[in-house]
Amino acid sequence: MNKKSARYRLYEMIPGVAAWFVILFPIWGSFLLPKAVAYFVISFLVYWLYQSFKSAIFAVKGYFLIISSQKTNWLQKFNQDFRADWLTYRHLNHVVIISSYREPIDVIEMAFSSIAAQIDIDLSKIHLILAQEERAGRDSNLATLNYFTKKYKNIFGSLTFTTHPSDVIGEIAGKHSNEAYAAKYFKSKYIDTKKFDIKNLTLTSCDVDTIFNPKYFSALTYNFAKNPLRYFRFWQSPIFWHHNINEVPAPTRIIGTLGNVIHIANIQEPDGLFFNYSCYSSSYSLIDSAGYWDPDMIPEDWHIFLQAFFASGGHASVEPIFLPTIVDAPSGDNYFAALKNRYNQCLRHAWGAIDIPYALEQSRLHPEIPLLTRVLRIFKLIKTHFIWSSNWFILTLGTSLPVLLNPSFFNTALGYNLPRISNIILSICLIPLFVLIVLDWKLRPISQKKGLKNILQNIFQWPLMPIATLALSVLPGLHSHTRLLFGKKLEYKTTAKKSNSN
Repeated sequence: MNKKSARYRLYEMIPGVAAWFVILFPIWGSFLLPKAVAYFVISFLVYWLYQSFKSAIFAVKGYFLIISSQKTNWLQKFNQDFRADWLTYRHLNHVVIISSYREPIDVIEMAFSSIAAQIDIDLSKIHLILAQEERAGRDSNLATLNYFTKKYKNIFGSLTFTTHPSDVIGEIAGKHSNEAYAAKYFKSKYIDTKKFDIKNLTLTSCDVDTIFNPKYFSALTYNFAKNPLRYFRFWQSPIFWHHNINEVPAPTRIIGTLGNVIHIANIQEPDGLFFNYSCYSSSYSLIDSAGYWDPDMIPEDWHIFLQAFFASGGHASVEPIFLPTIVDAPSGDNYFAALKNRYNQCLRHAWGAIDIPYALEQSRLHPEIPLLTRVLRIFKLIKTHFIWSSNWFILTLGTSLPVLLNPSFFNTALGYNLPRISNIILSICLIPLFVLIVLDWKLRPISQKKGLKNILQNIFQWPLMPIATLALSVLPGLHSHTRLLFGKKLEYKTTAKKSNSN
């Protein structure tokens, strides 16, 4: 694939062009095509209403699936349901890569301790890799290595420390290149030497602040062993910002609350077109066949899926595990630093739009994959980024600009009724929003629901929702897509992790 070709560059411009066309359409369209603007806005509002209720319905369903999964003894279920075509329990092992770059030891401890606390599974089946960066400095890396070696030496099946070299030609520094190096190192040390069969291994990617549900790896064992298509699968749990949700600014908390429960709904999409994100597991052989994480692609989660999708002839897909994984919401040394960190995190996530040209070009190179299969994946990818950077403008400005900028249009039946129709639809959307808020609260740890202060701040934050979604979701998304439009590359910056001791 030639990522420097004119065609590839044209594909890179799609998210930015689409976003700015839609944002500016209500302005110039109000003068030239007011009816077209009105019908477009109403259509989007109806779609938004549909999506809102669909998210709420699937979130409610997901809530009960989470409760059921948390009550399940997955080891017992494995033994009861075992069939001849399953992988045997004694041969199964799990490799976990924890990517680190200068994080405090107590933050890294979040992932380590949650894995050490796994139940219904023999911890000798879990093999940890702490993937460090050479650019973090020898003293820092050595101190971390010594601490975790001493504390967890005999807890897991193996404990490996890797140091990803800095300034490798053709690589962009980041989680993607770090974990690719770690995974290849483990393969050379344990798989190529026949200590493990790659067909019996899962591979989990996570950050240092990940807190796994105590039953996650026993559930992963069950799902991996029983699935006849296990070598074409990713497994995804819902990711919740519940660890420090009450310690971050209200705008960040709003974004987290909405994202938490919507993720439960997204991993149940009936079309099965969702992608893995943030912290996820897969068969080791699928990651190997995909060539591991691309060293020059910052958004590693959706991108590794696309790599696997095309490498597997379109057979790769994602299945849910309804055991929530807890992570930290972006924080900082002060209020505005925390907001800045959230903005930069979203900017980096939205840079995932770089997957659009990759997917379009790969689709052209893989005609053996059915056309509809390719089209649906690309459509899902484009739609996600299109809505990300433009939804706020359609839902707010798009409903009012046609009648404000073109008073004569207001005198028509359509123009007169546009604001009223919009208000009715958006008011109805408050019903599923309320459902999402309640579900998120019910799923939070008890420690995050204690105290009158927590209750009040989580109630009275919601008038800030329009500002919060604009400032911490839509604008960084638009910023990222605009950078891509003009060919300005993005430098990988880790989200600052605040020490729990502070």
